[in-house]
Amino acid sequence: MSFRAAYLSDFSAVSAATFEALALRLFRHQAVHCPPYRQWLAALGRRPETVARLEDIPFLPIEFFKTHEVRTAPAEWEPQELFLSSGTTLQQRSRHLLRDPKLYRQNAARIFESLYGPLTGYKFLALLPSYLEQGNSSLVAMVDYFAQASGQKQPAFFLRDHAALLQALAEAKQDASRQVLLIGVSYALLDLAAEYGPAPELQNLTVLETGGMKGRRREMIREELHAELQQAFGPAGIHSEYGMTELLSQAYSRGDGRFHCPAPLRILLRDPADPFSVARYRPDGAINVIDLANVDSCAFLETKDLARMHPDGSFEVLGRMDNSDVRGCNQMA
Repeated sequence: MSFRAAYLSDFSAVSAATFEALALRLFRHQAVHCPPYRQWLAALGRRPETVARLEDIPFLPIEFFKTHEVRTAPAEWEPQELFLSSGTTLQQRSRHLLRDPKLYRQNAARIFESLYGPLTGYKFLALLPSYLEQGNSSLVAMVDYFAQASGQKQPAFFLRDHAALLQALAEAKQDASRQVLLIGVSYALLDLAAEYGPAPELQNLTVLETGGMKGRRREMIREELHAELQQAFGPAGIHSEYGMTELLSQAYSRGDGRFHCPAPLRILLRDPADPFSVARYRPDGAINVIDLANVDSCAFLETKDLARMHPDGSFEVLGRMDNSDVRGCNQMA
């Protein structure tokens, strides 16, 4: 059995108890078989056999996805799908090449269902105009898969037709057997809220914002954004997703501003001034992320996001480091 097949067999049952051993196993494989990561480790003078703990792992700067093909065992496969990060026309977009598109979708569905219950218990409606227009969005692919797997008949996506979206929300709410989940990029949800205010169609549903002003509105801290959205959508907490093009797993906040990592995902914080000062229980700092679903790219990424860690393992996203790109998917300054 190949490394990948054996790894994915164990990955399907990953838990808090098995996470570290599986992560170290994947690290040693990618340290040899992912060329950009191998070159990065060599430049740092780090030998894989000296890494014995998660905190010892050197993390690959996420910018490598803009400048390199970050692929593990690239000679063994050809990309079947390409995800591109959102951004302006002046920004270079990250590229995540997928060996198996099903792995991303099925992993995302397992994570969602572990927190929210079966997909068939929801109707998914989405307001993601910039992602739809730019194309190759992992977020759009995820929502489309959720809608199809749920068996819903209604279209999921609405570009800028707020009137059609309100009508779809009203129709979806007539089905008492399903909850209505509205997923939206922050600026688009604010535009909808500003146009319709506390309309009846916007009440009694779950709103999940994915971050991102895309230069269309001023950046807000999370508390301010959610307070403004609640004026239109009601007092229930606004849910959030923490994800990005370079990852195949997502963390969710269910209305309290704290993100909880699913089984395949782990957050470690580093000193923003020292990328190699990583601690498992650091109370605040810059985010390093381990995504065990990234078996075909690189699972160990150094981001430019700042966070606060809580004793229960949940985390709050505080914003972006200075001089870093403003990104979508809950990267608010």
